[in-house]
Amino acid sequence: MIIKQLSVFLENKTGRLNEVTQILGSAGINMSAFSVADTSEFGILRVIVSDPEKALSILKEAEFSVRLTDVVCLNSPNEPGALARALNILSAEGVFIEYLYAYSMNDKSANIVLKPDNIEKCIEVLQAHKLELVKASDMYKI
Repeated sequence: MIIKQLSVFLENKTGRLNEVTQILGSAGINMSAFSVADTSEFGILRVIVSDPEKALSILKEAEFSVRLTDVVCLNSPNEPGALARALNILSAEGVFIEYLYAYSMNDKSANIVLKPDNIEKCIEVLQAHKLELVKASDMYKI
């Protein structure tokens, strides 16, 4: 249930994001989901890839500041209020979400990548409430 996410720190200058995508693509590594957050000085690319260990290694070799982070991916109905219901459950159980991002492959469901403060408790709570978690092997296939 735990998924490895890359966090790549990028200088805010033209071409840095392109460099990462070219390096990953040239190595045959697929990006399944990603988010970019920025400040005035740098950005953080958070990305789920088909081979996180290989991606970590090749990006470090290319002198990018990168690390692996454990996240959880929740599959949720793609309908109004579904995310709020899941977040209410987590909040009621004392699970703090540091950040999240989501994507939808169809009209029926959406995948929500969550970075909780306590990943084991988050998984336990979601499973106890019969919410569907995406397996790492399924996430990397997307």
